[in-house]
Amino acid sequence: MRTALFAVLLFVSAIANAQNPLVTLHTTKGDIVIELYPDKAPITVDNFLSYAKSGFFDGTIFHRSIRRFVIQGGGFTKDLEEKPTRDPIKNEADNGLTNDRWTVSMARTSDPDSATSQFFINTGLNLSLDRRGGKDGYAVFGKVTEGREVVREINNLPTHTVGFMRDVPKERVVVERVTVSEAGPTS
Repeated sequence: MRTALFAVLLFVSAIANAQNPLVTLHTTKGDIVIELYPDKAPITVDNFLSYAKSGFFDGTIFHRSIRRFVIQGGGFTKDLEEKPTRDPIKNEADNGLTNDRWTVSMARTSDPDSATSQFFINTGLNLSLDRRGGKDGYAVFGKVTEGREVVREINNLPTHTVGFMRDVPKERVVVERVTVSEAGPTS
């Protein structure tokens, strides 16, 4: 009986996840696959998918890396020129998701509703970035499901300061292209 119940729960879980879009960042270090959570962060996922589908992320770099904390990308070219973005979106940090290792969140300024195209991948358990205790938090909207070794490699690159930007990887890791699959995992 337990085995049958477990099998049913696995099947239901697979069906639920089958609807989640997958975004693959094809980088110069390898592919990173991100499962998005539109049921938890619909505005954020829609925003991210719009940038991904438009080709906006193509040619951008991971411009910030802090070991065992985050890698950040989605806004700068190889020449560290910031790309123009669309209007900012509402912060959905109150969605029940936490900034666990491998989750993907929106980067923003001190204004909680200022996120545009930049995102970060948590490489550590960063619960201090969650919404709680009067802090606005950072909106988690996905999780890396494949390519964690690529994320680790980027996170371990030596960094330096370039102008006003700190923690810039000395080796430019470029997002060469992005592919989107509207139907997520089926198993």
